[in-house]
Amino acid sequence: MNKKWQIYETDKEKIEQIKEKYQLNELLATILVNRNRIKEEEIRLFLNPTRKDFYDPFLITDMEIAVERIIKAIKNQEKVTIYGDYDVDGITSITVLKSFLKDVGLETSFYIPNRLEEGYGLNQKAIDKIAKEGCQLMITVDCGISGREEIEYANSLGIQTIVTDHHETGSELPKAIAVIDNKRKDSQYPFRELAGVGVVFKLIQALGIRLGLKEEAYLKYLDIVCIGTISDIVPLVDENRVIAKLGLKLVKQTRNIGLRSIINASGYSKIDSNTISFGVAPRINACGRMGKAEEALELFLSQNLNQVNELTKKLNEHNRQRQETEKNILESAVEKIEKEHLNEKKAIIVGGENWHHGVIGIVSSKITDLYFKPSILLSFEEDGVGKGSGRSIPGFDLHDALMKCLDTIEKFGGHSMAVGITVKKDKLEAFRKQLEEIAIQNHIEEIMPIIQIDAKINLSDISKEMVESIKQLEPFGEANKMPIFAFKNLKINSIRALSEGKHLKLTLQDKNSMINAIGFNIGYLAEEYRIGDKVDVAGVLEINNFGRS
Repeated sequence: MNKKWQIYETDKEKIEQIKEKYQLNELLATILVNRNRIKEEEIRLFLNPTRKDFYDPFLITDMEIAVERIIKAIKNQEKVTIYGDYDVDGITSITVLKSFLKDVGLETSFYIPNRLEEGYGLNQKAIDKIAKEGCQLMITVDCGISGREEIEYANSLGIQTIVTDHHETGSELPKAIAVIDNKRKDSQYPFRELAGVGVVFKLIQALGIRLGLKEEAYLKYLDIVCIGTISDIVPLVDENRVIAKLGLKLVKQTRNIGLRSIINASGYSKIDSNTISFGVAPRINACGRMGKAEEALELFLSQNLNQVNELTKKLNEHNRQRQETEKNILESAVEKIEKEHLNEKKAIIVGGENWHHGVIGIVSSKITDLYFKPSILLSFEEDGVGKGSGRSIPGFDLHDALMKCLDTIEKFGGHSMAVGITVKKDKLEAFRKQLEEIAIQNHIEEIMPIIQIDAKINLSDISKEMVESIKQLEPFGEANKMPIFAFKNLKINSIRALSEGKHLKLTLQDKNSMINAIGFNIGYLAEEYRIGDKVDVAGVLEINNFGRS
């Protein structure tokens, strides 16, 4: 697949200014200037945020109302239920709020809907159960903003609701006593991209301030807040940057024995954003995907080492099952795509019988990556109804496209890059044709993946100190990707495929400088290039610690 390299135009004068003002090497200054999302006055905060860089939580709309109502619940020892989502953001949100309220004297219940049986968000059966338990106040975390009907139903049963969420709001807010969501149209808060657990952190910060507690009473939960923030793939800039940077410091010395156990089980020796994204998050998410989200919550809440060890084993097993299920569905989907020549379409829609709903979104994402086309995977049940997930490519709004297919689909929801969808089997072909026509009209074949290059450098410029300095830009994640560098006209000194042809290993030379390189998932190129060939290479720089203790 062809990819377009886009190299930033360098402003040398500004680079020199930043270099001198913040005492940075030229490479760091170049990256910060080129990534102009980071304004000059924000560089100090970006590189060295402190606890003083958190915004005033009372700037959030309805925060005052929520805090007063929760303090009333604490004083009167009311029955409070925290209702959260089944992913990492939701699990960490419940953990933080439940633990903080326990610290200030209020034991709470929780409710997590089963992903496979109930789906996302509030539902009336859950509210019935919560009402029967005598709940007086329900606090939603990482959900609730779209639950207008359910919250009105809760109101009718005498349950008051505080919504804390971070998803986009509809035209009408739910009739809760407080709706804390920085994506509200009337929000005056300086930052709107907090994760669900970030919104919960602002709530406990506000409660801590109002109750006259020391900062440590809420700051001590930044390790868990950091886990949810990085895992939810929100932009790691502004206040999320403060959460992630300070939180990772706490993760390294966490007192949460469940978190420590799952990090150890992930096999990562170095604790950074990669450890969270690829070690911790998949294991926590696997619980929700396999319908066992409560076990992930128990892991974070448990104070019993034996229980934690048992739960960690369970999480590892859920993750193994998730990987195996995902692999089987991916192989089945690719086989269908190739056999039915769906890969020749502009948009890929593929269905299977009884594919696992918990992993179908991940597989759709892999299909989109594989073919660089929008994809929708549907799992058909015996009743002929297919439920599934879709993923898109930059430049094609899948949500907008589905708005034009309302006569061939039952229902859908989501955003431009990811959707959940329901389609009847007898309308599948009509839906395929409809979406294909929309993709053709949008000239989707002209969309090419872009690799954003942070800087073009020479091999001779690379030193251990320079590569180590890049760590100042950590944690990496959404809106703060690991820097990618371009190297021109390098000579191939050695080349071979690894892992049964999956990956590529090379030695590259520029004059007297040499470097080892690994190309993941491009092992097929070993047959296309020879020793002595000249190539241009784009990639990230890392110090090879393999085999070192």
